[in-house]
Amino acid sequence: MRFTPLTIPGAYVIDLEPIADSRGSFARSFCANEFAEHGLRTSFPQHSRSQNLKKGTLRGMHWQEPPHAEAKVVTCVRGAVYDVCLDLRRDSPAYLKWYGVELTDENRRQLYIPEGCAHGFQALTDNAEISYLISTYWAPDAGRGARFDDPAFRIEWPLPVTEMSDKDRGWPAWAA
Repeated sequence: MRFTPLTIPGAYVIDLEPIADSRGSFARSFCANEFAEHGLRTSFPQHSRSQNLKKGTLRGMHWQEPPHAEAKVVTCVRGAVYDVCLDLRRDSPAYLKWYGVELTDENRRQLYIPEGCAHGFQALTDNAEISYLISTYWAPDAGRGARFDDPAFRIEWPLPVTEMSDKDRGWPAWAA
């Protein structure tokens, strides 16, 4: 695996390094030792999947408050998504900055999102599906969200939004 640090401290794009032959290819998508060498979480007790039927579907921006803050490793396993990490750590030099990356089933890239950052994505294809490794269990009372179009963040989504939950549309404006 190749770890590329992002402008958001603790966030990485992880590129797999497949070994190919006539059968296809094989690549490691997680190694606790390599994650630890980069100072990343190595325990992911919850794994989740998100299926998105329509191109343009947007989910986000979500996070959990401490003590249930979570790190995530996000992988697109079908289709393509534009995945965004938004730094909400007030003491971070990248506070309110975001980073977006295209994750596809072909490029096999992963995005590591550290604790204290919000996560959201937009489906770039119909039937896009992503898989998450999550460092802590879901705690409904700790769940938070921010508007995908909040002017405090100025996230540049690649497509018009075609589908979104009422909950995601209803998050309040960010109070800096």
